[in-house]
Amino acid sequence: MNKSKGFIESEISKAITQWEKDYLGRGSISVKTDILRDMVIVNLQGILTPAEYTVCKTKEGMLSIKKTRAELVESGIEELKDCILTITDKEVKSFHTDISSRNGERVMIFKLYENLENEVK
Repeated sequence: MNKSKGFIESEISKAITQWEKDYLGRGSISVKTDILRDMVIVNLQGILTPAEYTVCKTKEGMLSIKKTRAELVESGIEELKDCILTITDKEVKSFHTDISSRNGERVMIFKLYENLENEVK
């Protein structure tokens, strides 16, 4: 692979932002992607709506928003895995995500079958 690490990280950030807009109806405020060993780590800022922040003020509301948002992302996981495969030529072994209801941040981790970082330094 002759693409630079920074270029691939940027392409992944753009693809995830586009996926959010197409699939979820709105994108996050900022997206930063890092390739680390066999992981692609994506940090998304500002993903909650003002209404969701209000609902998150109670524990029940926060759990409800986290559950709903997790289900939404999981329902589109195949498209996300395809984005990673298309950009990196690497298959995704597993996917992990969580959201902070305090600051509206989501972290996505795509675990790959191979060490991508060794190939793109």
